[in-house]
Parts: sequence; structure tokens; C-alpha cells
Amino acid sequence: MMSISSIFFSSKDEREHIFHDEQGASSLIALRLVSLLPFPLSQPAAIVCIGTDRSTGDSLGPLVGTMLKEKHLSHFHVYGTLEEPIHAVNLEEKITAIRTIHHNALMIAIDACLGRLKSVGAITIAKGPVRPGAGVNKQLPPVGDFHITGVVNVSGFMEFFVLQNTRLHLVMNMAKAIANGIDEADRQLSRKRYMENTSIFKKRHQPF
Repeated sequence: MMSISSIFFSSKDEREHIFHDEQGASSLIALRLVSLLPFPLSQPAAIVCIGTDRSTGDSLGPLVGTMLKEKHLSHFHVYGTLEEPIHAVNLEEKITAIRTIHHNALMIAIDACLGRLKSVGAITIAKGPVRPGAGVNKQLPPVGDFHITGVVNVSGFMEFFVLQNTRLHLVMNMAKAIANGIDEADRQLSRKRYMENTSIFKKRHQPF
């Protein structure tokens, strides 16, 4: 649904922004996500993939959601797929439903955005919500405790038309990098939980 109209790079935290085609992009996404999330996860974690398959550029979210559904994640509940997208028309209804299903859920929103030419292909993982529809002047509620956004094209002129004419090849590759990064983050969380449980077990069974 295109969250923001532009994206700016911060010298304070370069790893907040990762290009989908750089070496080890998925691993960098995983490291960034795990570093942001609380551990252990004491509340349900819902990944909310925002967008529609009716617009190439705006299909980033539902593509990620569809890929994640096939991975059977252990720590994340996934909402928003190509089959059942979360978009402008049903966004508020879907968020309410997710909060009903998962009390006090921690939400990670995934959305496409437009930005500077040099930023196209960049993925941002950060604290705070996305603001769906802001780039095309739609008034929708902010979504997410954390967000992952991908710059799919250039902002500044006829954004709706730009989204419609974004290359699917780029969006698919960005979606793969994000989905693989989340999958790797899920495995890292499982390893951390295993190591923590092993450490607790050993401490309980140490001889006096």
C-alpha cells in the first residue's frame, strides 16, 4: 500500500538500510530484526504484510506474506498474502481481527515505499509503525511496533502510476530477500531459545 513517499539514509545506523542484492542481504536482515526484537518473545508476534497484487510495486507485502506462509515459521504469525491481501479497504478490519486473535500482539508491518533513485532496492528494518497510504495521500492508521519497508521505485511524480509500472523482477527479488531474512531470524530465535533452555537446565543440575 506504499507507506512513505521517500526514504533517507542515516549515518548513525547504516545497517538499518540493506540493499536486496548486496552480499548476505538476508542474513543482514535477520541480524537486524533479531537485534530489534525483545528476547524471549513474551507476546505473540504478528507479521502484517500490507499491499495488493493489483499493483506491481504495491505487491511487495503480499509476496513476502505468501513466501513466509510456505516456510512454516515457529515464532511469527503471518497475515497478508496474495490470496488474502491486507490493503486500504480492509486494513482497519484486519488489524482489529489480528488483535482479537492475538492479545497484546507485537506487530511487524511490511510495506512497499517510494524513494530517491539511489535508494531503489533498499530495505529498511526499524522500530516504529509504517503509515500505509501516505505516499498516495490516503489517510490510514499507522501499523506496527516495528516495520520492514522496501523502496521499489522513485518518488516525486505520479506515484500511483509509478507503482503500477514498477518492475516485478525487482519486487520479487526484494520479497525473496525479506522472506529469507525473516526465516533466518526465526531460526536464530529458535537457537537462542534452545541455548537459553540448555543453560538453565545445566544450572539446575550442577552438583553442589
